[in-house]
Amino acid sequence: MKKIIDLVADELAEAFEKAGYERSYAKVTLSNRPDLCEYQCNGAMAGAKAYKKAPIMIAEAVAENLKDSRCIEEVNAVKPGFINMKLRNDYVAGFLNDMGADDELGVEKAKEPKMILVDYGGPNVAKPLHVGHLRSAIIGESIKRIARKMGHEVLGDIHLGDWGYQMGLIITELRERKPQLPYFDDNFQGEYPSEAPFTISELEEIYPTASQKAKEDETYREEALNATYLLQNGHRGYTAVWNHIMNISVADLKRNYANLNVEFDLWKGEADAQAYIPDMIERLKKEGYAHIDEGALVIDVQEETDTKEVPPCMIQKSDGASLYGTTDLATLVQREADYHPDKIIYVVDKRQELHFLQVFRASKKTGIVPEETHLRFLGFGTMNGKDGKPFKTREGGVMRLENLIAEIEEEMYKKIAENRTVAEDEAKETAKIVGMSAIKYGDLSNQASKDYVFDVDRFTSFEGNTGPYILYTIVRIKSILNKYQAQGKSFEGLAIESAHNESEKALMLEVAKYNEVMETAYEELAPHKVCAYIYDVANAFNRFYHETKILSEENEARQKSYIALLILAKKVLEACIDVLGFEAPERM
Repeated sequence: MKKIIDLVADELAEAFEKAGYERSYAKVTLSNRPDLCEYQCNGAMAGAKAYKKAPIMIAEAVAENLKDSRCIEEVNAVKPGFINMKLRNDYVAGFLNDMGADDELGVEKAKEPKMILVDYGGPNVAKPLHVGHLRSAIIGESIKRIARKMGHEVLGDIHLGDWGYQMGLIITELRERKPQLPYFDDNFQGEYPSEAPFTISELEEIYPTASQKAKEDETYREEALNATYLLQNGHRGYTAVWNHIMNISVADLKRNYANLNVEFDLWKGEADAQAYIPDMIERLKKEGYAHIDEGALVIDVQEETDTKEVPPCMIQKSDGASLYGTTDLATLVQREADYHPDKIIYVVDKRQELHFLQVFRASKKTGIVPEETHLRFLGFGTMNGKDGKPFKTREGGVMRLENLIAEIEEEMYKKIAENRTVAEDEAKETAKIVGMSAIKYGDLSNQASKDYVFDVDRFTSFEGNTGPYILYTIVRIKSILNKYQAQGKSFEGLAIESAHNESEKALMLEVAKYNEVMETAYEELAPHKVCAYIYDVANAFNRFYHETKILSEENEARQKSYIALLILAKKVLEACIDVLGFEAPERM
């Protein structure tokens, strides 16, 4: 289904052509002065120079040709050359009825669906998720859902940190604590235990202990490095320990991500890319892409047009060890072999931009990925506390993600319980749902690349630009619809009529933007535009609600039209919060 703004532009293009001007000048935008008009066009000013005419003359000629438009009710040419337009009420109503009849609410699926891989998450195993993992998970999940909404085939990959020095540290500390375990007996030939020799809680304590020891004791550090080397070269016992670490960590990660309503299609990590590294490095050396620089193997990625120095992409240290660049390139080799993606989107801290610039250039230069494959870095900013510094616990430590979720849920429960309109069990379940909206909307309503302040008090408020406000609006619509049905009335055969008042027209115009917003959010990888949109829809609905008697409306046809509009508004709001990764409760 075409966007309403494009339908208006089509009418305008015909009017420009009829007046003797190029159709390309008929660019339509939303009015930035809704008190004057709903849509506007500045094409007359753009065409003035080409046609050597005053822009107002062009605007007046075009406006004259719109007098009998099927979608434009009122058109004015305003100096110096603006074309201001208001849409016909019956046209908007017809557009909305078409939306309501479409399962996708007017969203046009991609004519040529792409295979897209979204790389987000990126936690290290054996370590608890903390608030630093929040943004990649929330933004990545939303990007994945928006792309699917537009009809693309999308896979989300967690890309675990599961093969580095931290594994050697854990193995070394475990060996110190439990040297009798068979994993550390090189003569052991039997089956290793199926049960892990540690719990997730113990594992999460082992890693920081080992890390601290390595900083203070050089011998211990050398042992950990050697354990890492042995693991990466197939040591049987260490591989068995690694499998235990992976099984316990992944189960815990799945539980935590599920609490955040985040799902990954692929649970691959750095370890999965290791098998591709030897052949990749051999090819890069053989074909002359990689060379030795100060003992390290590198690929030059500097380009003539660069205004700043871009260092080479290092793929092997002088001691033969791999680096992040090596793993990321090998992961691209694997992804190309397994999935042939048209696009890969990396949702990563924006401070890693240089690293990914090097990796992207190296992968294209060496043919690891085809030239036409789109590699996109979506760098996100920092989540800060009210002091403007990275978000911490009250004690100053890094907050675990599950503790942050629990804190938000507790805050929401207190607010819901104050109303005493629902039973305790329902209040707790509702607090979980609304708490998730507070966290996700609080994050996603900010442009991804910008830092933002995570303000628990503001994000959990039922007023203002917050998740709870959006959900409260949806619940209010649900309540009206339930009461309508409780009066013995049916939703069957309802249709939206021409608007009866200004606030109804304003709501209708907001709802009509849905497919345009989704398309823009996908093209720009911008979930914050979906947030801005549903805030506008919520505000428009609440204004309409306060100015209109809906359930007490005596004119039955008018009331049916109101209910039809509310049903569509609810569907649009619910579709939007779904791509943002949360849902609405039945009551609040």
